[in-house]
Amino acid sequence: MQKIKCKFKINGVTKEVNIFDDKTLIFVIRDDFKLTGTKLGCGLEQCGSCAVLVDGSKILSCNRPAIEFVDKEITTIEGISKNDILNEIQQSFKEFNAAQCGYCTSGIIISLTELFNKKETPGRKEIIESLSGQLCRCGSHASVLKAINNVIKLRKNND
Repeated sequence: MQKIKCKFKINGVTKEVNIFDDKTLIFVIRDDFKLTGTKLGCGLEQCGSCAVLVDGSKILSCNRPAIEFVDKEITTIEGISKNDILNEIQQSFKEFNAAQCGYCTSGIIISLTELFNKKETPGRKEIIESLSGQLCRCGSHASVLKAINNVIKLRKNND
């Protein structure tokens, strides 16, 4: 099997890498870009720990061949903060300690970032749909919901 040259843009950084055509996106992110916030959980697209944004939409990166994402705008958990300032969701998670082990947290924040980018103040049903593919075994759900409600409250107060 021969390697192919591909160009990826992750968090605004473009890099050309040589990969086998079956290399998954998560390993380009972690190995070639050295970004370790995106986690490999189940490896079956069932836990959501590997979530990233591609052209603004959430995808799970653990099973998807990286070559599908050549010349796409990929954003990982490291890329949603700007100039070392946490985005509003990350800041709220920090305030409300909305993580225990933290393994799932980046995927949850990516899912919520997609949702809040599309809808200023999403409703309960939209939040539940957004989080439906995110598995947290530690049970930090109550803190996550408090953090989400805080983001909504802050957005409503800024109107």
